[in-house]
Amino acid sequence: MSTFFTTYLNSQSLLLYQQKTEYSNSSNEDDIKKKKELPAIDSNPSDKETLNIMFPPKVFEEKDKKFIQYVSYDKATRDQARDLFKALDDKIRERQAREKGICPVREELYNQCFDEIIRQVTIECSERGILLTKVRDEIKMTIASYQTLYDSAILFGIRKQIQAESGKEEMKRKLEDLERIKIELQNEKIRIDNDLKLADKRHKEIIMTETVKRENESNFLKVQNDNLEKFLKNQDIKPSIIN
Repeated sequence: MSTFFTTYLNSQSLLLYQQKTEYSNSSNEDDIKKKKELPAIDSNPSDKETLNIMFPPKVFEEKDKKFIQYVSYDKATRDQARDLFKALDDKIRERQAREKGICPVREELYNQCFDEIIRQVTIECSERGILLTKVRDEIKMTIASYQTLYDSAILFGIRKQIQAESGKEEMKRKLEDLERIKIELQNEKIRIDNDLKLADKRHKEIIMTETVKRENESNFLKVQNDNLEKFLKNQDIKPSIIN
């Protein structure tokens, strides 16, 4: 097993660091307070200076002592690049990162891998390392923008859901009122239909009664007319008007 491979696996980060050294305020203060801005490409920056700006040294305490750890300045080999590839896969399996979808663990490991690639390239050529760093930062800003848009969309969706829930009760009350009005109108229709049927029945009864009455009167008058004609014939008087 390669030494670099073992180092990658045992390290908390895939970015390769030197051995820790005891922190000294006088000798290390400048490195800690150094400006974070990358040097200009045409300024011929040194590899170590560029690396320390890209990856500031880590300061930590162990057993009441303060230590500092710089990023490694060792030149990378082809075997080291292959070891990094293997270590990345092993770290992904070890930390059980998801293969698809959004996964903070997988994103963190790939960021560490990219940082190590930038470190290796910077040692070979500072200018390429600076360009890669700018590409990395631009990608991070783009992802952060998408994350902001995603969070805004989530908040917008939550607000809309809350508004929908609050409006749901109002719509429910309106629906209940409309259902009540519908039942009242249906009952009113039934009552009006019954009144209409009753009025129609009474109307038919009145017509029938009047029809029978008129027929009886007509029959009575016809009989009276016949009797009158017979009486007049018996009296040998010619009637002047007989219908």
